[in-house]
Amino acid sequence: MAGKKKQKPPMTWKLLGTGFAVPAGIAVRKLTDAAWYAARGTNPPKNPAAPGVGWGEALAWAAVSGVAVAAGRLVAARGAAATYQSLTGKLPPGLNAGSP
Repeated sequence: MAGKKKQKPPMTWKLLGTGFAVPAGIAVRKLTDAAWYAARGTNPPKNPAAPGVGWGEALAWAAVSGVAVAAGRLVAARGAAATYQSLTGKLPPGLNAGSP
């Protein structure tokens, strides 16, 4: 593989990825904040590592926000890939149909 240049992803793929990721990130943040408030009656901790935040609350927020962010990234990536495929007729670079 010496001498082989790494191929850059097309600009269309980069723009779609960003175009889906930014709104998904904003939506996930708003939804997790609202869900936390609905369940706990308080705002989520701004900084879970701060000394005034209890371990239970910090760990709960880390779990909730971690799962939400991972799900949001998945939704954004799949949406961008589907849009790229519908625009170009082929899968985005690095994705194989049906690969585990």
